[in-house]
Amino acid sequence: MGTTEGFPSARGEPDRTGVRASSRGGLMDVLAVAALVLDARGRIVLWSPQAEQLLGYTAEEALGRFAARLLVDEERFDLVLGLFSQVMSSGETWAGVFPVRHKDGTTRMLEFRNMRLLDDLGDLYALGLATEESTLRQVERDLALSVRLVDQSPIGLAVFGADLRYVAANAALERLDGVRAGEHLGRRVGEILPFVDAGAVEAEMRLVLETGVPLLDRQVVGGIQADPADDHAWSVSLYRLDDSGGRVLGLAMSVIDVTDRHRAAAEAEQARRRLALVADASVRIGTTLDLEQTARELADVAVPQLADIAAVDLLDHVLEGRPGRSEGPADIRALAVAAAYPTVAVAAADRPGEVAHYGADRLVTHCLRTGRPVREPHLDDQLLSRVARDSHAAALLVEAGVHSYLAVPLIARGEVLGALDLKRARNRQPFTEDDTLLACELAARAAVGIDNARLYRRQRDTALTLQRSMLPQTPSELVALEVASRYQPAGSGAEVGGDWFDIIPLRDGRTVLVVGDVMGSGINAATTMGRLRTATQTLSRLAMAPAEVLRHLDEITAGLDSLIATCVYAVYDPRRGKCCMASAGHLPPVLVRPGDDPKLLDLPTGVPLGVGGIPFSEVTVDIAPGDRLVLYTDGLVETRDDDLNTRLELLLGLLRVPDGSLEETCERLLRELRHPSDQDDVALLVACAGESPGG
Repeated sequence: MGTTEGFPSARGEPDRTGVRASSRGGLMDVLAVAALVLDARGRIVLWSPQAEQLLGYTAEEALGRFAARLLVDEERFDLVLGLFSQVMSSGETWAGVFPVRHKDGTTRMLEFRNMRLLDDLGDLYALGLATEESTLRQVERDLALSVRLVDQSPIGLAVFGADLRYVAANAALERLDGVRAGEHLGRRVGEILPFVDAGAVEAEMRLVLETGVPLLDRQVVGGIQADPADDHAWSVSLYRLDDSGGRVLGLAMSVIDVTDRHRAAAEAEQARRRLALVADASVRIGTTLDLEQTARELADVAVPQLADIAAVDLLDHVLEGRPGRSEGPADIRALAVAAAYPTVAVAAADRPGEVAHYGADRLVTHCLRTGRPVREPHLDDQLLSRVARDSHAAALLVEAGVHSYLAVPLIARGEVLGALDLKRARNRQPFTEDDTLLACELAARAAVGIDNARLYRRQRDTALTLQRSMLPQTPSELVALEVASRYQPAGSGAEVGGDWFDIIPLRDGRTVLVVGDVMGSGINAATTMGRLRTATQTLSRLAMAPAEVLRHLDEITAGLDSLIATCVYAVYDPRRGKCCMASAGHLPPVLVRPGDDPKLLDLPTGVPLGVGGIPFSEVTVDIAPGDRLVLYTDGLVETRDDDLNTRLELLLGLLRVPDGSLEETCERLLRELRHPSDQDDVALLVACAGESPGG
């Protein structure tokens, strides 16, 4: 067999000279163009294999014979000689259809192109190119149909070479991407559509070229050069083009504009997200009665689904419970700020807890004074100066790229409480009327929670003020006894309880130590605590035994609004070194002796005050100088998640570590045993015995 070394690749790949061989099955093979050459006398001197295929004569049978006698019937003999003479004498090309006799005797209609040739010796020859007329007409019809379909199709069509550059584009594609059809040629997708992900598109084009597997209905989204701000969407399909011999010619691309469908789907998805956001807000906003927490929940819900930066601000006079002005500037206290990503726009916002003064010309002031949303889809420098509190904040907003603004009022029970302030920077879409409606819905849901938290805080502050006003200061005339005390209210999301303590010096040098806890919370619990404390002070001065005092307190409590209370009542006598105490359903005190492990005193627990009818017992323990007695309410040790005995062991473990002072002991116990979010308040009393007066 022969070798192909030195010849261009049969696969159609160009060699380093740029020459490329074609595989069989191309258009020339479909047409099967026959070539024959006649000398000046009309004898056949060259005969191609295609001529043999078309007319049936081998080269040996045809060469040297007169073409007219071999291939033409006698009745057309003169006609063909005349045409031959015309071509040879004039040098003009003759084209047309002529009947030719096949070797089998049949007549074939062939399409001819005849032309005169001149060799280097000056001799003349005639070249005849021929193909089946029917085959040529079919190719012409197919080509015409293809051209018409491409040119008049409403679908954008393009052809790419193997280098992924346009080699053809129709008028419909020009309408779709805004670039004239001729300007596509020789360019790549990214050059025509710089605002789409051209890298991803070309990767898929290469995959189709390699595998031959079509890519159907791939959605491509992006801007066009004539309209870069708005997204357009196209459904793109890719097909590999092969000739009949399997050689890869390139790619065909069809493009359909589906922008309307894309936008409708985007709007439907946006509507779904809005509904999901409203549902999410119903769950996430108002989970506690903590004002700042509720504001943070609102800001967090708004970011990033609705805005890049969100702030929740309240009118300062609303928080303070003072009457405010209905017009003019406004003093606003920031409660929460949230951002979808780190940005200097946060520094432009007011810091939570701070009060800022906003002039009457500010957009948020207008929102607060009118109780209506304020929306500025596109911000210029002048509008930005009306958004920010000062010129520095405005510069930060410019740096952050803030371009759209929306403020909606927080209204509850007919009163404007504040505003939800929204800004967009990375999100290039301006705020729309739909965004305003969504923000108003979120604000309306949050405003009720914020108002509830505000009213609760006011009531809690009132109860806390009342309770603290009724708690004692440590008396200065105690005999041989040092005392430290603490009261710590529950976390801000919980109501004030009824915990109390008291230190009552008696005329004979003894000291009464009391710690109690009214069950319940709020103003009622604080008021009941005040009554019990007053009654305790009165009874203690009658020199009654602890059990007798608790009996009287039990009777008093039974008549107070169906409330009950626990209490431990202790009387310390420094001259005798004794402490007599009784408990009404309260946790046992802890005795801490130098050199010994702390221990819970074994007191008869008794029943809570207010139950009635059950006597109380008392216990007397020895108290030496340096001994410490720790009295506390259940808020110090009880939690929802831990066993009470475990927590009491933790208390004893903490008391094993000596402190420099009683104040340090109080601080350490509260720090180690309490959490800011604990739902119960605590009263703590630590007493240390000194040297007896007679010692």
